[in-house]
Amino acid sequence: MAADEKTVRRVVIASVIGATIEWYDFFLYGVIAGLVFNTLYFPSEDAYIGTLLAYATFAVGFVARPLGGVIFGHFGDKVGRKSMLVITLMIMGVSTFAIGLIPSYDSIGIWAPLLLLFCRVLQGIGLGGEWGGAVLMAYEYAPKNKKGFYASWPQVGLATGLCLASGVVALLSAVFTNEQFYDWGWRIAFLLSALLVFVGMYIRLTIKESPEFEAVKARNAESRIPFVDMIKKYPMNILKGMGARYIDGVFFNIFGVFIISYLTQNLDLTRTEALTGVMASAVVMCFFIPYFGALSDKLGRTRVYFWGSLITAFSAIPAFWLITTHSENLMVVWLSIVIPFGIFYASVYGPEAALFCELFDTDVRYTGISFVYQFSGIFASGITPMIATALLHANGGQPWYIVGYVVVVGIISAISAATIGRKYVRTSLSTVG
Repeated sequence: MAADEKTVRRVVIASVIGATIEWYDFFLYGVIAGLVFNTLYFPSEDAYIGTLLAYATFAVGFVARPLGGVIFGHFGDKVGRKSMLVITLMIMGVSTFAIGLIPSYDSIGIWAPLLLLFCRVLQGIGLGGEWGGAVLMAYEYAPKNKKGFYASWPQVGLATGLCLASGVVALLSAVFTNEQFYDWGWRIAFLLSALLVFVGMYIRLTIKESPEFEAVKARNAESRIPFVDMIKKYPMNILKGMGARYIDGVFFNIFGVFIISYLTQNLDLTRTEALTGVMASAVVMCFFIPYFGALSDKLGRTRVYFWGSLITAFSAIPAFWLITTHSENLMVVWLSIVIPFGIFYASVYGPEAALFCELFDTDVRYTGISFVYQFSGIFASGITPMIATALLHANGGQPWYIVGYVVVVGIISAISAATIGRKYVRTSLSTVG
């Protein structure tokens, strides 16, 4: 029995708020890593080495995410989606709050980076389980002809979370002096997560279990070992999904994470100027993610994703050319980030959730989409800032090796989307007529 419109909206709002909290916590680390952690927790005479080490701990969170996806995917497919969401929120909130309390390397030595690393692992585990649950609640509650639209709304949590993270850091950077910001100001951003988790927990506890999963429970049709069944039944779908995900992770971390240190260290923009560009992109993205999700309901998931992958990837060429040749014109720099990141990238991230959900049946869907999204995140997202930093260094501070990397990745994702399967192409296109 389909849920009424009011219930669907309530579930979607809860998913968006919860996803916003999780992504705020997770990406706050990435925003701060290249600005503070490289000197506060990884002191080095070579700024390049310090930045690489800071981004290495950023990558660890992505390595931990598949573990969280498998653990919470397993129980999400056997016990329920809703309870796993509550648990993952708590894990993320506590670990992020704790980061704001860790003393510097000068105060406690090697324990400082070790504690930071431990909290980052917990963040990764929490988000690894949260994303799949938030997406599934929206997707499985949605009516059949609007699944792309409704499943895209938890994806908006990424944009709002990034906007909130970069906005809070930009505000703190503007309010405090450089010395105050580095000494203690940045910690406020992490400590704020305690309030956000409280709000999200209240909302999440007011929604009911997914109707599609309830139907599986009623038939006693739960998978005995979801991960094993997923591997046996859907090996090719897993590979195709991870290939399609490639451009999402790479492009986001180039334009949402790496770009901040690139603008401040190589083009001499201030922290506030760089963060404002990223924040503006996130605001614009909030409107385009559901637009492209709805478009995938009409034109088909794979069609939108295929062209979105190519357009997004190739947009890096004019974007970086404008940034490097007009770095003195702040408006040009901002538009060079906002258009590719806020608009083109949404054409991939909007339909992605529904695309992945349709790769798996309900009994292993939580495990399946979590594994595809989180495991591919290791190479698509986690190591991207390090790769970009190394490519920039190898090219003498010029970004063209990075641009070439993005283009190749986009082609791989487009091919993967095109080969996801005739079954899903036919299903998607049947909604047009």
